[in-house]
Amino acid sequence: MSILSIIDAVLFRPLGLLFEIVYVAANKFIHNPGLSIIALSLVMNFLILPLYIRADAIQEEEKQMEKKLRRGVAHIKKTFRGDERMMMTQAYYKINGYKQTYVLRSAVSLLLEIPFFIAAYRFLSGLELLNGVRFGPIADLAKPDGLLTIGGTAINLLPIIMTAVNLISCVIFTKDSPLKTKIQLYAMALFFLFFLYSSPSGLVFYWTLNNIFSLIKTIFYKLKNPKKVLAYLAAICGTAAIVYSLFIFNGGTPFKKGVVALFGAVLILPLIFTYVKLPKRSAEEPKPDKKLFFVCALFLAVLTGITIPASVISSSPQEFLVTNPVLHPIWYIVNAFCIALGTFVVWLGVFYKLVKPRAKVIFERVTFILCAVFAVDYMFFGKGMGILSADLRYESGFKMESKEKIVNLAVIAATVAIALLALKLLKTHTKKITAVFLAALIVMAPIDIVKINGSVKGVIEQVKEPGYMPKITLSKSGKNVVVIMLDRAMGVYLPYIFNEKPELTEKFSGFTAYTNTVSYGTNTNFGAPALFGGYEYTPEEINKRDSEKLVDKHNEALKVMPALFSENGFKVTVIDPPYANYNWKTDISIFNGMENVSAYVAQDRAIPVEMNEYSINSDMRNFFCYSLMKSAPAIIQDRIYDDGRYYKSTEDMYFQQTASDSLHSMGLSKWFMSRYYVVDSMPELTEFSDHPGGTFLSMVSDLTHEPMLLQEPEYEPAEIVDNTEYETQHADRLTLDGKTLKVDTPEKAGHYQTNVAALLKLGEWFDFLKENEVYDNTRIILVSDHGGWLNQRDDLNIPNIIDIESFIPLLMVKDFGETEFKMSDEFMTNADVPTLATKGLIDDATNPFTGKKIDSSVKDEPVQYMFTSEYWDVEKNNGNTFLPGRWFTLTGTDSYDVSCWKLNAAEATLPNK
Repeated sequence: MSILSIIDAVLFRPLGLLFEIVYVAANKFIHNPGLSIIALSLVMNFLILPLYIRADAIQEEEKQMEKKLRRGVAHIKKTFRGDERMMMTQAYYKINGYKQTYVLRSAVSLLLEIPFFIAAYRFLSGLELLNGVRFGPIADLAKPDGLLTIGGTAINLLPIIMTAVNLISCVIFTKDSPLKTKIQLYAMALFFLFFLYSSPSGLVFYWTLNNIFSLIKTIFYKLKNPKKVLAYLAAICGTAAIVYSLFIFNGGTPFKKGVVALFGAVLILPLIFTYVKLPKRSAEEPKPDKKLFFVCALFLAVLTGITIPASVISSSPQEFLVTNPVLHPIWYIVNAFCIALGTFVVWLGVFYKLVKPRAKVIFERVTFILCAVFAVDYMFFGKGMGILSADLRYESGFKMESKEKIVNLAVIAATVAIALLALKLLKTHTKKITAVFLAALIVMAPIDIVKINGSVKGVIEQVKEPGYMPKITLSKSGKNVVVIMLDRAMGVYLPYIFNEKPELTEKFSGFTAYTNTVSYGTNTNFGAPALFGGYEYTPEEINKRDSEKLVDKHNEALKVMPALFSENGFKVTVIDPPYANYNWKTDISIFNGMENVSAYVAQDRAIPVEMNEYSINSDMRNFFCYSLMKSAPAIIQDRIYDDGRYYKSTEDMYFQQTASDSLHSMGLSKWFMSRYYVVDSMPELTEFSDHPGGTFLSMVSDLTHEPMLLQEPEYEPAEIVDNTEYETQHADRLTLDGKTLKVDTPEKAGHYQTNVAALLKLGEWFDFLKENEVYDNTRIILVSDHGGWLNQRDDLNIPNIIDIESFIPLLMVKDFGETEFKMSDEFMTNADVPTLATKGLIDDATNPFTGKKIDSSVKDEPVQYMFTSEYWDVEKNNGNTFLPGRWFTLTGTDSYDVSCWKLNAAEATLPNK
């Protein structure tokens, strides 16, 4: 971030975020983009009305002071010259308690108006929600209005109306004002006319409403008792709102009706306070303590801008690393802190500085209470929300029990009471208490930041190296062995996919689909080692080697086949090895120094820069919003979360998909698309050689791990997906032999569709290999590390114990010269891959790291031991053995027979034998 972008984040982005949240909230409530502009104008104007009232009062004070000093200054200028005139003027100002810098007070309103105008201009001039929206006579709020046509020329009427209102306000406001003030305001009115003339009508409409509000405010100043008149008008509006919510608002939800009624009640309060006699204030008013306010404001800024974002990122730093272009995750923290600093210290500080002393005391107390509430909410609540993705969405949605919300309300009430008691009994120490907690946050921050930097430093160094895009090299004269791991590809799907897409049998000619295959683990760190290294790397065997680190055993498994083939004269290519060095962004440095081995990271680099930049901007905004959500009362967290959108006004069409059901969605998931681009580009990444020794390719794709609804029947990404017609006409395709595969949720449908898309794209690559005459001399193994716990087959689910689908991975094998596609129910495991890969090519293949023979004899044993655990995170489960989990036994060779599966141990590092 540059200095200018930091200034922008501090001064303007908090206002822009406020505009966006208010507008989106209003539009969710009103469902009319035009009326929502009116709501936005009203809310913003009433919100900053106290600022403008105080600013106008300061300007009036300046005007009266200038009027008072005018004759004396004129006399000094007439009588004295040079330095003597300057000294006499300064002495005169000092006697009258006036400083020359006070001249800036005459421009306070203007200085306030500029940042709000910039924020409004940025937000409304590019607001997608206004595109094509008609509002009254305005045809499109996203374009100039063109309401008049004279001689074939369209005239924009709104800017003219806006300027007329502005000029009327100037005439009223500048009565008895000096000429320079009049010139200043008239010039501003003309400036806005020319500047906004060709702007979108939605923006001009908003600014016209602001000018009307300003005109009304100016007229009120001229009334004898403006506060009472305003109180009556507000009470009338409030009464109307309550009547509307109770008797007219028939289509509204109870929440919406309650909001309208509450808003109406608030509007009535000023009139009540006008007639209710409040107790007389104490003769000794409490004095403001600006140090308390700014310490509290800084605490809120550090908590929401540094502590919470750093905590999220440090839990899995590499998930937040962007590699194209390279963006260090720490910049998310810097940006969030800038927005938080601007929100709590700068803009809340502006309010604080402008209000009267009594209001300052209220500000100080409120910010102190907020510090306590925010800290308690963040530290003790919302801890069991599930997995948070890199785009700050909970994978299973926002889930918080009503009990936790009730407890939270009770704790907040107690916290507020304790804070008020502290303000009363320990008023001289409250800022010290806050400062201590602030210091604790500041001390903790470097710990997370150092952890983040250490985790991503090596990966950043790798991706900055030139020539990083992968090349798949295959030999035309030698033998080729290709092992492609599709993360979480489902073996259960295979019969259904080939039933729906019989044309795939031609593309997959020579393949045998092994539908009766199991994995020894239900997550990548449990299931992948055996896939790459063989039966020596099942969870049981890994845990037996309890004197070695998990990461070392994992790396060793990844290197077994590359080392073995390299030693036997094959040219080796490795692409995206999973969890290499136990990093989320795989660390290919583990292959450094291996002869004839080229390793690449592909999937995050294939995504277009513009898509990454869009997601970066979205995350930059959302981190601060996430912090506000986590520190807010639990009862409103779900509404702040807003299904992971955090009141974003733009559709994330190129970043994340929003599915309304299993048939409809909008947008594209960045995570899916980054994987899709790699598989789609495989023909372009493939080159051919005459290397007689042959080639070996080990490639991993997360395409099947990132579910996204696709457009059927092509199963291709689409910004808008509607599969209603296809699913209605082809619903029976997912029922075979009386067994139905359920796709009734976006998650289930997305997983099935991404599996189909992966096979379709691989089929295109196989056609490419056939065209280039390297298909027959290539052995291809398609395999996955594990299945998925999705409950799509009722006959495979043991409720509350295990979904057997999660142990059934994809396994398809095409051997040299094979031409017929077939399915087999032969019992297999994904640990057979090294044996299948080396068969007939490497005699008596042995593990180059342990010296043990590579074969598949283990699967012939009567009992197989399978492992599953909730501790799948390699940054936490990274000791010498996998943390205790559940062990299952599979007796016999039919993985689809539920009766063959038994729970062996509930919490253990090794199975009970």
